Amino acid sequence: MRTTVTSLLKQKDWHQERKKMREILLDCGLAEAVKWNKLTYTHDGGNVAIIYGMADSCAIGFFKGCLLEDKGENLVAPGKHSKAMRRLHFESLDDIATQEQLIRDTVREAIALEEAGEEVDFDDREEIEPPKELVDAFDDDPDFKEAFDALTTGRQRGYLLHFTEAKKFETRKRRIEKWRGAIEQGKGMHDR
Repeated sequence: MRTTVTSLLKQKDWHQERKKMREILLDCGLAEAVKWNKLTYTHDGGNVAIIYGMADSCAIGFFKGCLLEDKGENLVAPGKHSKAMRRLHFESLDDIATQEQLIRDTVREAIALEEAGEEVDFDDREEIEPPKELVDAFDDDPDFKEAFDALTTGRQRGYLLHFTEAKKFETRKRRIEKWRGAIEQGKGMHDR
C-alpha cells in the first residue's frame, strides 16, 4: 500500500497535533509531499521541513536546521551524529498552540535559507573507518562490497555509525548480517 497524506494524517498517535503542524506549515506557503513515509514540506522543490511522531513527542524537523539562528535554543539535533537536521519538539496540541509563533518564525527563516541557496557543508565530517567485521565481510563477498559502495554517502555513513557503535565483536557481526539484505537491495537503514 502506498503511503499518502491522508493515511499519514489518520495515524493514531499525535493525530490532532499532526494536523495542526500541517496546517501551520501549509499556511506558511510550503508545498506538501510524502517522502521517507513522512509528511514533508518543500519550497521551490527544496526540502524545508518534515513532521515526526515519536513515542513521547511529535516534532517538526528542519532539513537545514543547523543553519538556523535558534536564539532561544529551541532546536535539537535528532541524534549525536546529526549534522544538518534540527527539530522543534511538542508534547501536546496546547504546546503547539503556545509555540505557534516560534514555528512560523522558524519556517520563514528556513524558507529564506532555501531561497538564498544556502547549503550545509558536509565535508567537515569525520571519516568513519569500517569495522574489521565489515571489511572481512567485504573480503568474503566482493558483491556485498560492491553493493555497499553503490549506496549514497549518507546511507553508507548511517550503516557505518550503526555498526561501529556496537562495542562487542559479536554485536557488530550480527548487525552487519541483519542489514546485508537491505544493503544488497540498495536501501538505507530507514528505507522500506
